[in-house]
Amino acid sequence: MHLLLVRHGQSYVNLDDWEGGYVDAGLTPLGRRQAERVGQWMAENARIDALYTSTMARALETCAAVTTATGIVAQPDDRLREFGNCYADGSPVPAEAMPIYYAEFWGTGRPYSQISEVGESWILFRVRVGTFLDDILARHGNGDPETTVVVVCHGGVIDATFDYIFNVGAHRRVEVWTHNTGIVHWEYAPGSGREPWRLHAHGMVHHLVTDDGQWLGARSLLRDATQKALRVKRGPENSP
Repeated sequence: MHLLLVRHGQSYVNLDDWEGGYVDAGLTPLGRRQAERVGQWMAENARIDALYTSTMARALETCAAVTTATGIVAQPDDRLREFGNCYADGSPVPAEAMPIYYAEFWGTGRPYSQISEVGESWILFRVRVGTFLDDILARHGNGDPETTVVVVCHGGVIDATFDYIFNVGAHRRVEVWTHNTGIVHWEYAPGSGREPWRLHAHGMVHHLVTDDGQWLGARSLLRDATQKALRVKRGPENSP
């Protein structure tokens, strides 16, 4: 099974000058273009067997672009909401209960502590993401090895997935940064005789370079990463 995690397009809450608080905001105009591009990439490069999405606006709008491009209807799942946007029991925080006021500490630094008055801790967040991944493996993990599952979600969900697959303890040491509409490609191959998971790529953003060379991302460094390759001087030691 191939598992493609896609972070949502740029949302208003991602903007440095956003003053609207932690609300369920949708995509910016740039975010909508990013979503269209990742949808086109999916249509051209992936045979999608199942499509899942977070129920937050920025993910739903991104996933709608994937559905438009591929014709695959998504299954929404509250377990894919961003960290801090569910109550401690796993139910979603409704829009009318926002903005959410978070604790002053970073959630992963105190993984057992709730980050809002009635919200979840990092460990509870990992539980809800983990149960989603358990269900994905039960549904798709032991069938056709070329089955492709696409999940439109959030940076925190991608972080929690890394923890799940690498079997990281409660106190994590690495934050995984994923660009808006960056793609993470995992493969689950339980019958390989080796480790059951393979990480093929993280943060693929090739789709954000347009045909005329325009970069639709927020970080200029990643544009160079998609276009420039390391030049290696050929010699006897690296000749074919």
